[in-house]
Amino acid sequence: MFKALLGVSIAALVIVAFLVTSTKADPLPAGAPAPADVVTDQDGKPLNLAEVYKKGPTLVYFYPKADTPGCRKQACSLRDSMADIQKAGIQIIGVSMDQPESQKAFQEKYTLPFPLVADPEGKLVKAFGVPMIRIGFSKRQSFLVRDGRIVWHDPEVDPETHVKKVLEAAEKTAVPAK
Repeated sequence: MFKALLGVSIAALVIVAFLVTSTKADPLPAGAPAPADVVTDQDGKPLNLAEVYKKGPTLVYFYPKADTPGCRKQACSLRDSMADIQKAGIQIIGVSMDQPESQKAFQEKYTLPFPLVADPEGKLVKAFGVPMIRIGFSKRQSFLVRDGRIVWHDPEVDPETHVKKVLEAAEKTAVPAK
């Protein structure tokens, strides 16, 4: 009995380990054109990224799952820092592989003042080169887009320091006034 239980436990651990490993991806480097797809927002409406980029610097941040602790902390820190983010001229788009309904509930529950892209098939995740965890979540990464091009990428986003790093990147990559 013990050997059978041990065998089942080991098999379950191997399966779980496989499912939570991430796929390799090559995130877009600085200077690369940012994907300008038409995506679906939390309301199920189309959002044309090319048009968004034309309005100014854009933080496109990827998070694993709506309304989970780290994702909540990250989104709420962005929300709570909106005055500083807007002062820097940055607009925000959050992206996860959730369905629009989950994104909408997340946005409403925490009064998030920016659009959340629903990317259940991972098309935008793949276009930006964000690694995926095999069970259907993207890794936590951020990109700053200016004039339709990637100007900064954070491959290891920490919800605690995310806003600070974004604001520093925006300052370092700002275009000097003419």
